[in-house]
Amino acid sequence: MNKAFTFTIKSLRFDENYNPSGNTRITTNFANLARGEKRQENLLNALVMIDNRFNALAHWDNPKADRYSVELEIISAELNVEVKGNAFPVIEILKPTIIDKSTNERIDGIVGNNFSSYVRDYDFSVWLPEHNKGRSEFTIPDNFGELHGNIFKRFVSSAVYKEKFNKAPVICLSVSTKNTYCRSTNQHPVLGFEYQQDEPSLTDIYFAKMGLQARYFMPPNSVAPLAFYFHGDLLSDYSNLELISTISTMETFQKIYRPEIYNANSAAGKLYQPDLKHQDYSLTRIVYDREERSQLAVEQGKFTEEHFIKPYQTILEQWSANSAL
Repeated sequence: MNKAFTFTIKSLRFDENYNPSGNTRITTNFANLARGEKRQENLLNALVMIDNRFNALAHWDNPKADRYSVELEIISAELNVEVKGNAFPVIEILKPTIIDKSTNERIDGIVGNNFSSYVRDYDFSVWLPEHNKGRSEFTIPDNFGELHGNIFKRFVSSAVYKEKFNKAPVICLSVSTKNTYCRSTNQHPVLGFEYQQDEPSLTDIYFAKMGLQARYFMPPNSVAPLAFYFHGDLLSDYSNLELISTISTMETFQKIYRPEIYNANSAAGKLYQPDLKHQDYSLTRIVYDREERSQLAVEQGKFTEEHFIKPYQTILEQWSANSAL
């Protein structure tokens, strides 16, 4: 059964000339920036923000704060359902490359960062709402996230992934607005202070089925903690520059998409609950329509249901059950 499914990896440079491919979810962070009349201005401003944040964090031997720049590559994985001869885009992540302008060295960053998935759109925007329709109490369906989790684990363990990447991915997301976070005494020189939450979020539970655990850190001069999802040891498996590539990339996206949290005018205290209704924040110069993004997530979830879940439901369920790691 596992031989009936294989992965194909495609890559595309993310720069000021980027145009989303036909298979890219248009709600994806980087794809959102490449839409509308100000698409090129959006892209350039975001890339400058990433470089500036990277240099601020990598401040040693960097007196002018201009030693480094970051190149981003979009990594797209398609699942080939060989029984039918079709392929479906299942995962899209980012791969940074760090350019050290003082040594002309190119240094690999951590693959992962942003995480985009049509199947996750289906799970959260179609399956979960339908399951809870008419219920007085919110519940999670049986097997929720298992297919998605097994797709991800199978991709990371695949030969095509290992040929291209030598380390496990790290996904960096916003913290949950439903949880409270408490700052601990643990402080990392790059990741900053670690925060601990009162209970696992639904995203934590969902990502656990992908084989990923979560830790929360607020980097130096940030205003809110970020959620890091990883396999292994986040603090030991990656270098400081690798971690900075993830922080600078994803904190920039979060400042654009969730300015109430990540571009707030005051930093999180010892006890912190994120709030998208918070009013004391600054806007970036980048145009973004968050309401439209939510609507598109539903459309993309229905697209997944029609073109992937329903046509291959039986064989996917069998494969997922046999693929659990």
